[in-house]
Amino acid sequence: MTYPSNVRTAPPAAPGRAPARSSPAAGPSPEEPPTRTAAWAEGTERLRAAAATEPGRLRIIGAALALLVVAFGAVTAWEVSDRYSAAHDVVHRSQQLSADAAGIYSSLADADTAAASAFLSGAPEPVKLRDDYDEDIKAASRLLIDAASHTDSTGASDEAIKKLNEGLPVYTGLIEQARSYNRQGLPLGAAYLRYANERMTEDLLPEAKTLYDTETGRLAADNDRARRWPYASTALAVLALGVLCWAQRRDHRRTNRVFNLGLVCATAASLVLLVWLGVGQSLARDNLNSAQERGQASLKELNDARIESLKARANENLTMVSLGAVIEKDSTGGDEDKYEKDYQTAMGELDRALARAEKLADGGPVGEQVGKARAAYAQWQSRHKEARASDTAGDYRAAVTKVIDGKESTGHSFGQVEKALETSLDEKQRDFERFAAAGQSRLSGLAVGAGVLALVAAAGAVLGIGRRLSEYR
Repeated sequence: MTYPSNVRTAPPAAPGRAPARSSPAAGPSPEEPPTRTAAWAEGTERLRAAAATEPGRLRIIGAALALLVVAFGAVTAWEVSDRYSAAHDVVHRSQQLSADAAGIYSSLADADTAAASAFLSGAPEPVKLRDDYDEDIKAASRLLIDAASHTDSTGASDEAIKKLNEGLPVYTGLIEQARSYNRQGLPLGAAYLRYANERMTEDLLPEAKTLYDTETGRLAADNDRARRWPYASTALAVLALGVLCWAQRRDHRRTNRVFNLGLVCATAASLVLLVWLGVGQSLARDNLNSAQERGQASLKELNDARIESLKARANENLTMVSLGAVIEKDSTGGDEDKYEKDYQTAMGELDRALARAEKLADGGPVGEQVGKARAAYAQWQSRHKEARASDTAGDYRAAVTKVIDGKESTGHSFGQVEKALETSLDEKQRDFERFAAAGQSRLSGLAVGAGVLALVAAAGAVLGIGRRLSEYR
């Protein structure tokens, strides 16, 4: 068989060897995986493609509406829960701690006053004054335990409670030493009493004041947080309602239908939630404002007045106990009795606190009681001057009688001030609790309601848009 001369044939393969395979032609390297930017661009392109058709646009609108109303409900539930928690703390925690701190200060100051009065009465001590002292110490100890169980483990309050728990046994030990020497008729008892008073005024009462100021500040912070307006929820509500109205207008223009029941339901649920939020928060703010202005503000002034009256009474008694032995330099360089100076300072603070409390009371039963306290204060000042005149004239026994004995004494005037202040404090405490509890109740159930209404609104939006989508199938 002959072949054309211009055709070449491949040489026969060597025995046992496979024919050689030609290598593939060099081509471009495999494409790398798409980057995040490419994925984003692809997603954007798909969204644009979907938005080019009416069904795609409806799906985007439905998703946006559902997302908006759910976000509105979630943010509302979060903000309302925060306000409700703050209002709960105002009613059940911070206000109680503030009251306990004021009680600790008052109990300690009252115990110091009772101890000085009992010492001034001579041995044996009057049973009533001894019982008053014991009750005050027990009350302070009990309130310290309560405060320790409710305060944070760190911070100024916890540190103050620790120092009070450490210093109180030292103070009571000094008082017992003073009593022991007093019963033996030894003058060393007065020195122990003065030292005990120094520990009270320099160690215990400043820590009690720190505790009171800290807890009162926390109460004000909780009250402010509970009254804060939910701006984020309000903004989302306006946005969601605006988009819902736009969607319904769009639907009406394209279909000539007056109502889309799903979108109407979503709008109604969102509107109900917005009204509930606005009314509930407004009423809560109003009640909490009343609790602050008509309750806590007056309580602070009344507590300050009571504290100053106790300090003044203790210093008045110590003025008689010390017999002028504790002298300080006045502003002119002359000598003056330390306890008399401290008495006058406390009485000045008491007068100013009573004036502020009377202004805040603005009449009514509390205003009447504060007026009685101011009248008793003036009487106290007048009788104190008489006692000091007797003491200066050398009639110490008559001076002591004018301080501690009978209805004509400064002690009786002090008791009238205390009685009026205690009555006023009880009344204002009830006012505060009533208004604060009412403020908390205004927010009750709103967080749960926000979640339910948001789900109803989302379902309505999805069903309303779904109804339109079904027309394209």
